Amino acid sequence: MRWIAARGLHWREDGDPSGAPVVFANSLGTDLRLWDPVLPHLPGGLRIIRYDKRGHGLSEAPPGPYAMGTLVADAEAVIDAAGAREVAFVGLSVGGMIAQGLAAKRLDLVRVLALSSTGVKIGTRRLWQDRIDAVRREGLAAMAPAILERWFAPAFRAGDAVPPWRRMIETQFAQGYAGTCAAIAGTDLHSVAQDLRLPVLALAGTEDRATPPDLVREMADLIPGSRFELIRGAGHLPCVERPEAFAAALAGFLRATGHVA
Repeated sequence: MRWIAARGLHWREDGDPSGAPVVFANSLGTDLRLWDPVLPHLPGGLRIIRYDKRGHGLSEAPPGPYAMGTLVADAEAVIDAAGAREVAFVGLSVGGMIAQGLAAKRLDLVRVLALSSTGVKIGTRRLWQDRIDAVRREGLAAMAPAILERWFAPAFRAGDAVPPWRRMIETQFAQGYAGTCAAIAGTDLHSVAQDLRLPVLALAGTEDRATPPDLVREMADLIPGSRFELIRGAGHLPCVERPEAFAAALAGFLRATGHVA
C-alpha cells in the first residue's frame, strides 16, 4: 500500500515503472477499482498510477465540505509522491474536473488530458445540496439504486455485473461523498477550459444520464483543439460498461499525441 500521510491519501502503481505515466482519477462514489476493467485492454509499457480521492476507498474522509482546489492539490500530491512528470491524466466525472483544474495550475505536471463523462460545470447548487441532505438523512445504501440508475445504461443494469458496483457505493464514506458533492457544487470551469493549451480527449457515453453527451461536448467546444468521441451504449461509467472501447479511444489518443509509441 502506498500512502501520503500528510494528506491521508491511498494510491497505487501498476505496469512498467519506467513507462509513460498515466494517472487515473475516479468519480464520485467510486474508488480506484473503477479502472480495473479497462487496464487489461491498454497498451503495454505504461506506468499506471491510481489513487482514491479523499473521502473514498482507503483514503481518509476528513470533515467536509471539500473544495475543488483541495482535490486538485491532492492530485498534485499523488503525482509528486510518484515522482512523475508530464503525465497523461485521465479523469472521469469529478475526476475530469480535477484534471482540468490540475492542468490549469500545474502544466509542468500534465502533458495530455482525457476527460470522460464530465463538464466545466455539473448540475446546480440546489441539486448537490439535495444530494448532500439525502446522504446525511438516508445513507449511501438507501441511495444506491438511484445512483446505479444514473451510472449505467438499462441493458447493463439488466445483467449480473451490477452487484459489485452497488457494494462499492455502499462502502464509501457518507462524509466523503457529501464533501465531494460540495466541491462539485462550487465549481465552474468555463474560463479554465477556455485557457487550456494541451491535447485533450473528451469522451461521452451515449446513455449517460448524469453528464449527458451534450454537456461533455459543450466542455470540449470550449477547449481549443480538443477531440470529442462518443462511446455507444455506455452510461456514466464507460470504462466499466465498454472497457474495450474506452481503452481503444484512450490508446489511440495517447499514440496520436506521442505519449506512447
